[in-house]
Amino acid sequence: MEFSFGSGKTQTSFELHRRLPHSFVFDPENAGFYIRKNIPKEVSKGDFQDYTMWREMNYSMLKYINSEYNGTIIVPMTLVQPQYFSEIVGKLRNEGVTVHHFTLCASKDVLLKRLRTRGEGRNSWAAQQIDRCIEGLSNDVFRHHLDTDNLEVGAVVETIASKLSITLQPDHRGRIRKIKDRLTTQIKQIRFFD
Repeated sequence: MEFSFGSGKTQTSFELHRRLPHSFVFDPENAGFYIRKNIPKEVSKGDFQDYTMWREMNYSMLKYINSEYNGTIIVPMTLVQPQYFSEIVGKLRNEGVTVHHFTLCASKDVLLKRLRTRGEGRNSWAAQQIDRCIEGLSNDVFRHHLDTDNLEVGAVVETIASKLSITLQPDHRGRIRKIKDRLTTQIKQIRFFD
Protein backbone atom coordinates (compact mmCIF):
# COMPACT_ATOMS: atom_id res chain seq x y z
CA MET A 1 0.00 0.00 0.00
CA GLU A 2 1.12 3.52 -0.73
CA PHE A 3 0.17 6.46 1.42
CA SER A 4 0.73 10.16 1.99
CA PHE A 5 2.03 11.08 5.43
CA GLY A 6 -1.06 11.53 7.61
CA SER A 7 -3.41 9.68 5.28
CA GLY A 8 -3.85 6.83 7.75
CA LYS A 9 -1.28 4.34 6.48
CA THR A 10 -0.27 2.98 9.88
CA GLN A 11 -3.76 2.80 11.34
CA THR A 12 -5.13 1.22 8.15
CA SER A 13 -2.32 -1.32 8.00
CA PHE A 14 -2.68 -2.45 11.60
CA GLU A 15 -6.48 -2.46 11.42
CA LEU A 16 -6.26 -4.64 8.32
CA HIS A 17 -3.79 -6.87 10.17
CA ARG A 18 -6.20 -7.20 13.15
CA ARG A 19 -8.98 -8.36 10.88
CA LEU A 20 -7.03 -10.46 8.37
CA PRO A 21 -5.89 -13.86 9.66
CA HIS A 22 -2.37 -14.92 8.69
CA SER A 23 -1.13 -11.40 8.00
CA PHE A 24 2.05 -9.57 8.93
CA VAL A 25 2.86 -5.84 8.93
CA PHE A 26 6.30 -5.13 7.49
CA ASP A 27 7.60 -1.63 8.27
CA PRO A 28 10.16 -0.45 5.68
CA GLU A 29 11.06 2.54 7.85
CA ASN A 30 12.96 0.22 10.20
CA ALA A 31 15.65 -0.22 7.55
CA GLY A 32 15.88 3.56 7.31
CA PHE A 33 16.33 3.97 11.05
CA TYR A 34 19.03 1.30 11.00
CA ILE A 35 20.85 3.08 8.17
CA ARG A 36 20.49 6.50 9.81
CA LYS A 37 21.94 5.17 13.07
CA ASN A 38 24.91 3.52 11.34
CA ILE A 39 26.01 6.14 8.80
CA PRO A 40 28.47 8.94 9.63
CA LYS A 41 26.70 12.30 9.74
CA GLU A 42 29.06 13.64 7.08
CA VAL A 43 27.59 11.29 4.46
CA SER A 44 24.01 11.05 5.74
CA LYS A 45 21.01 11.98 3.59
CA GLY A 46 17.90 13.86 4.70
CA ASP A 47 15.54 11.14 3.48
CA PHE A 48 16.63 7.55 3.97
CA GLN A 49 14.69 6.47 0.87
CA ASP A 50 17.44 8.21 -1.12
CA TYR A 51 19.90 5.51 -0.05
CA THR A 52 20.11 2.80 -2.69
CA MET A 53 20.73 0.35 0.14
CA TRP A 54 17.38 1.27 1.78
CA ARG A 55 15.54 0.25 -1.38
CA GLU A 56 17.67 -2.87 -1.80
CA MET A 57 17.19 -3.92 1.84
CA ASN A 58 13.42 -3.55 1.67
CA TYR A 59 13.19 -5.36 -1.65
CA SER A 60 15.34 -8.23 -0.28
CA MET A 61 13.39 -8.47 2.97
CA LEU A 62 10.03 -8.49 1.20
CA LYS A 63 11.21 -11.09 -1.29
CA TYR A 64 12.49 -13.28 1.56
CA ILE A 65 9.36 -12.93 3.69
CA ASN A 66 7.16 -13.66 0.67
CA SER A 67 9.13 -16.85 -0.07
CA GLU A 68 9.00 -18.11 3.54
CA TYR A 69 5.71 -16.81 4.93
CA ASN A 70 2.37 -18.28 3.89
CA GLY A 71 0.24 -15.25 4.60
CA THR A 72 -0.49 -11.69 3.59
CA ILE A 73 2.27 -9.10 3.99
CA ILE A 74 0.96 -5.59 4.64
CA VAL A 75 3.43 -2.81 3.88
CA PRO A 76 2.66 0.76 4.94
CA MET A 77 5.08 2.74 2.81
CA THR A 78 5.17 6.29 1.50
CA LEU A 79 6.97 6.15 -1.84
CA VAL A 80 6.40 9.08 -4.17
CA GLN A 81 9.21 8.62 -6.68
CA PRO A 82 8.32 6.25 -9.52
CA GLN A 83 11.94 5.06 -9.76
CA TYR A 84 11.98 4.00 -6.11
CA PHE A 85 8.60 2.32 -6.53
CA SER A 86 10.00 0.42 -9.52
CA GLU A 87 13.10 -0.65 -7.58
CA ILE A 88 10.99 -2.28 -4.89
CA VAL A 89 7.44 -3.02 -6.09
CA GLY A 90 8.25 -3.27 -9.81
CA LYS A 91 11.14 -5.64 -9.15
CA LEU A 92 8.98 -7.85 -6.91
CA ARG A 93 6.24 -7.97 -9.53
CA ASN A 94 8.78 -8.77 -12.28
CA GLU A 95 9.88 -11.76 -10.21
CA GLY A 96 6.32 -13.08 -9.93
CA VAL A 97 5.39 -11.72 -6.51
CA THR A 98 1.76 -10.61 -6.37
CA VAL A 99 1.63 -7.04 -5.11
CA HIS A 100 -1.66 -5.20 -4.63
CA HIS A 101 -1.13 -1.49 -4.31
CA PHE A 102 -3.39 1.24 -2.94
CA THR A 103 -2.70 4.93 -2.50
CA LEU A 104 -4.57 6.52 0.38
CA CYS A 105 -5.18 10.18 -0.39
CA ALA A 106 -6.56 13.11 1.55
CA SER A 107 -6.71 16.86 1.07
CA LYS A 108 -3.88 18.98 2.45
CA ASP A 109 -6.15 20.43 5.17
CA VAL A 110 -7.19 16.96 6.33
CA LEU A 111 -3.58 15.73 6.29
CA LEU A 112 -2.45 18.68 8.41
CA LYS A 113 -5.31 18.09 10.85
CA ARG A 114 -4.42 14.41 11.19
CA LEU A 115 -0.75 15.23 11.71
CA ARG A 116 -1.72 17.66 14.49
CA THR A 117 -3.68 14.91 16.26
CA ARG A 118 -0.48 12.90 16.47
CA GLY A 119 1.51 15.83 17.79
CA GLU A 120 3.11 17.06 14.57
CA GLY A 121 2.76 20.72 13.71
CA ARG A 122 2.84 22.59 10.39
CA ASN A 123 6.63 22.67 10.47
CA SER A 124 7.17 18.97 11.14
CA TRP A 125 9.06 16.89 8.61
CA ALA A 126 5.87 15.01 7.62
CA ALA A 127 3.91 18.26 7.14
CA GLN A 128 6.68 19.67 4.97
CA GLN A 129 6.40 16.60 2.71
CA ILE A 130 2.68 16.98 1.94
CA ASP A 131 2.98 18.97 -1.30
CA ARG A 132 5.74 16.67 -2.58
CA CYS A 133 3.63 13.61 -1.75
CA ILE A 134 0.44 14.95 -3.34
CA GLU A 135 2.32 15.82 -6.52
CA GLY A 136 4.29 12.57 -6.64
CA LEU A 137 1.33 10.32 -5.92
CA SER A 138 -0.59 11.83 -8.85
CA ASN A 139 1.69 9.83 -11.18
CA ASP A 140 -0.11 6.95 -12.94
CA VAL A 141 2.20 4.39 -11.34
CA PHE A 142 0.45 5.16 -8.03
CA ARG A 143 -3.08 4.56 -9.32
CA HIS A 144 -5.82 2.90 -7.26
CA HIS A 145 -6.33 6.02 -5.18
CA LEU A 146 -8.67 5.85 -2.21
CA ASP A 147 -9.90 9.21 -0.94
CA THR A 148 -9.84 9.00 2.86
CA ASP A 149 -11.04 12.55 3.64
CA ASN A 150 -14.43 11.34 4.89
CA LEU A 151 -13.68 7.71 5.68
CA GLU A 152 -13.00 6.18 9.07
CA VAL A 153 -10.17 3.65 9.26
CA GLY A 154 -12.62 0.73 9.36
CA ALA A 155 -14.29 1.88 6.15
CA VAL A 156 -10.90 2.20 4.40
CA VAL A 157 -10.01 -1.34 5.48
CA GLU A 158 -13.33 -2.71 4.25
CA THR A 159 -12.95 -0.89 0.92
CA ILE A 160 -9.52 -2.43 0.39
CA ALA A 161 -10.82 -5.89 1.34
CA SER A 162 -13.76 -5.50 -1.03
CA LYS A 163 -11.50 -4.48 -3.93
CA LEU A 164 -9.31 -7.54 -3.29
CA SER A 165 -12.24 -9.90 -2.64
CA ILE A 166 -10.79 -10.95 0.70
CA THR A 167 -12.81 -11.87 3.75
CA LEU A 168 -12.10 -10.01 6.95
CA GLN A 169 -12.86 -11.31 10.41
CA PRO A 170 -15.92 -9.58 11.87
CA ASP A 171 -15.08 -6.65 14.11
CA HIS A 172 -16.88 -7.19 17.42
CA ARG A 173 -14.88 -4.62 19.36
CA GLY A 174 -16.76 -1.82 21.01
CA ARG A 175 -15.99 1.85 20.45
CA ILE A 176 -13.70 2.09 23.51
CA ARG A 177 -11.67 -0.96 22.47
CA LYS A 178 -11.23 0.44 18.93
CA ILE A 179 -9.99 3.74 20.34
CA LYS A 180 -7.61 1.90 22.68
CA ASP A 181 -6.25 -0.25 19.82
CA ARG A 182 -5.68 2.80 17.61
CA LEU A 183 -3.99 4.75 20.40
CA THR A 184 -1.75 1.76 21.10
CA THR A 185 -0.81 1.59 17.42
CA GLN A 186 -0.09 5.32 17.36
CA ILE A 187 2.07 5.19 20.49
CA LYS A 188 4.07 2.23 19.18
CA GLN A 189 4.94 4.25 16.07
CA ILE A 190 6.54 7.13 17.99
CA ARG A 191 10.22 7.29 17.14
CA PHE A 192 12.84 8.96 19.26
CA PHE A 193 15.92 10.08 17.32
CA ASP A 194 19.42 10.64 18.73
